[in-house]
Amino acid sequence: MKKFSKAAGVRRAVAAVAMVMAAAPTLAEGNLASKPVDLPELMLTGDLKMSQSEYQLETGKYYRLNISSDGQEEFAWMAPELFRNVWVNQVVVNDLEVKAADIYSLEFDAAGTFELTFVPIRPGRYDFYVNGYQRQGMIGAFVVN
Repeated sequence: MKKFSKAAGVRRAVAAVAMVMAAAPTLAEGNLASKPVDLPELMLTGDLKMSQSEYQLETGKYYRLNISSDGQEEFAWMAPELFRNVWVNQVVVNDLEVKAADIYSLEFDAAGTFELTFVPIRPGRYDFYVNGYQRQGMIGAFVVN
């Protein structure tokens, strides 16, 4: 039976990790949170309509989404699965930035716009909706590849 030194075992483990890492593709270079791709604005209206029902996204890309309401109704816009699968850089309201680890909803009590910047980190289909108005058609999806 061969005996191996601890140092030889460590060298083998380091070599194995190095081989795996060398074979893994590099998915991102530089600052991911610079020069966002502007998505079409999502407008929520008092006649219970949304201007967009689907967004096609790619993992590792930086996006900016403006979500607006005309103020005719109070809305709570939600995307819980998306928020669990993206890195949110910030939410901007009236040129004021909010940095948060997690977002529950964006609520409109009057007319206005939220600017959301984020990087998707996991592929999937993530629904967004206006809470309480899903049956009226205020639902859509982010499709992340």
